[in-house]
Amino acid sequence: MILAVLPSVVIGLPLNDWMDAHLTTWQVIASTLIGYGILFIIIENFNRNRTARFTDLNSLPIKLALAIGLFQILSLVPGTSRSGATILGAILIGASRYVATEFSFFLAIPTMFGASLLKLVKYFVHGNSFTYSQIVILITGTLVSFIVAYIAIRFLLNYIKQNDFKLFGWYRIVLGLVVVGYFSLFAH
Repeated sequence: MILAVLPSVVIGLPLNDWMDAHLTTWQVIASTLIGYGILFIIIENFNRNRTARFTDLNSLPIKLALAIGLFQILSLVPGTSRSGATILGAILIGASRYVATEFSFFLAIPTMFGASLLKLVKYFVHGNSFTYSQIVILITGTLVSFIVAYIAIRFLLNYIKQNDFKLFGWYRIVLGLVVVGYFSLFAH
């Protein structure tokens, strides 16, 4: 996991402020929603008749973990699903859909912790502080998020045993088109 997290840390930390300032636009977000939606469908079609080389998380080679970490760099662009980028990357390089998803969710723990810590540090560096009620809300939100994420992960892992990610691809395309439509009509 540590090796897989390193690429996004090395690239993400120095570029974090620049990406927030220049890439957080509805055009970028809509483009990545649609683009990765199309990629999910294409990769699922491409993999339909292929046999995965890596079907056990515990025997994943270190080079594969690093490669998945390199795919995680793509998720630094707003609108890109972190799990989507790592799952697509892992499937492309030979992991089964289940192993790709499982690894992606384990990889989320240090990645999301680090990203949250970075935001907190930035918040405090700018002279801000939390009130007692804000701390309670933050802790409650963290716990609720953890529980909901756990339930969602269990559902998704069971879902992909029988299904592929095409539905998720279509969902991203539709959501991207909704974003384009909304901002084309109402953002002036």
